[in-house]
Amino acid sequence: MLQINLFPRILLLLNYLEAVSNLFVSLCLSACVSFAAPTAIIGCILGFLSSIGCVPGLMHISQQGTFYVLNFLAVFGNGKPLQGMITLGVTVSIVGILLDVFNFYRYPSLNDKDFS
Repeated sequence: MLQINLFPRILLLLNYLEAVSNLFVSLCLSACVSFAAPTAIIGCILGFLSSIGCVPGLMHISQQGTFYVLNFLAVFGNGKPLQGMITLGVTVSIVGILLDVFNFYRYPSLNDKDFS
């Protein structure tokens, strides 16, 4: 008799643990992607500016563009561009986590509604 009453509680606990583990996997993934996105975009911009510096006549544009991007990053990093890039990445990562938590909160409540 005790085993029959205990079994639904164990299933409920396993379902709860599965939902929590899905939340943590989703949070870790969104944090990593949200951190990598601005870092990669800024890296691509700096790489593009460096590569156009090899074209004759565009060296001045490349140097000025790199100077402006590094100064922009230095604003967020107390004068250090690398620290500014990390600060922007962490900030966007926190926003990504908050949006993921909001999505995880809203998804079950939208699951039973018909939007057609």
